[in-house]
Amino acid sequence: MLVKNLLPAFVAIGSAAAQSGTCSISGGTTTINSQADATGLASCRTVRGSVVIGRSAGPSIDLSGPGEITGDLKVADNGIIETLQSSDLATIGGKFQLKNVTKLTSVSMSKLTAAKEIEWDTVTNIESVTLGPVNKVDDIRISITSLRNLDALDLGNVANLKLDNNARLSKFSSNLRTLSKNLVLASNGIGGIGLEVELPNLVWAVELDINNVTTFSVPSLKTVNGSARFGSNFFQSFSAPNLTATSSGDISFIGNAKLTNATFPKLEAIAGGLTIANNTNLDELTGFPKLKSIGGAVLLRGNFESVEMPALDTVRGTFDASSSADISESCKAFDKLAPQNQGGNGVIAGGYDCTSNNTQANEDTDGSTSGNDGSGGSDDKDNGAVGMALNTGLFAIIALAGFAVAL
Repeated sequence: MLVKNLLPAFVAIGSAAAQSGTCSISGGTTTINSQADATGLASCRTVRGSVVIGRSAGPSIDLSGPGEITGDLKVADNGIIETLQSSDLATIGGKFQLKNVTKLTSVSMSKLTAAKEIEWDTVTNIESVTLGPVNKVDDIRISITSLRNLDALDLGNVANLKLDNNARLSKFSSNLRTLSKNLVLASNGIGGIGLEVELPNLVWAVELDINNVTTFSVPSLKTVNGSARFGSNFFQSFSAPNLTATSSGDISFIGNAKLTNATFPKLEAIAGGLTIANNTNLDELTGFPKLKSIGGAVLLRGNFESVEMPALDTVRGTFDASSSADISESCKAFDKLAPQNQGGNGVIAGGYDCTSNNTQANEDTDGSTSGNDGSGGSDDKDNGAVGMALNTGLFAIIALAGFAVAL
């Protein structure tokens, strides 16, 4: 019973505190095992501590009464609860966790607008979520749910946002403006390939790790502090019309089978590397007209017929381009930028290779140049080969690591 948990607390705080509506939980956490326990909190306006819904609580729990829980609100490993509601709860100072609650179908907290963190994981029968909506939250992880939309969230500025393996989530549209840490999207929508993403107001992000989406719209994005990685997506076109720089990370497009066009009309600097590989329908790589500086390595692999970076004046790592088609004319332009010991002007600091007619161009993403005719390649391939292998190997690791985080 809740009385067992709360009685020492009330004795400690005295009648004055009780009359003020503040209930301090002895030991920091109280466990709700029945609706009677939940009703025991109804006179509290603020619960100082955390509230845990026990494994045997349900099928319906109503937490009406408290407007604030200063700690966490957690429901975990409960196979009974079907509905969770509160007509008064507005703020959760800690984590709002729903984890492995497979019969929960409804959450109704119409006044809830703030939580430190939201973690909903394996909530496989959830059909309805009504929140304030929540407009103040730092970290969000929503994974393995049956949610059809995220209308209960009105996001402006968040640190982390991770959405993965939500089979019925086909569209995510948000007024999100800034992401101070990570945005991770993976395996949402029917069959894991159905999520449309619209973020019209996003201007700044630290890390973008985007996987298995059908559209990804960020028309206002100006700066990515870290990396922007796009893997195994299903969009045909991508544009970042206002992105000017990444200040510490990479840009990569790997295995986006339907991609035919990628444009970055204002991008001038990539602090890390640039990897574009195994995007089999991308015939022209001409979407970087103002790109001047690349702080890491460049790895280009695909079916390109044309590769252009007319403003490029600094590559601090290796430059390795290979296509299944004839890009000899493109290679002639890049030959001029090769290291001085390979006959160029030294714009490219590391090893340099540019080859055509490589039958393995889409399989070979580790820097190997077997199966090509060598057109446009460097005169001294041994020089810098070790550096090229190391840099391109790192890109493979980075791409795999980014996808693993999403999972």
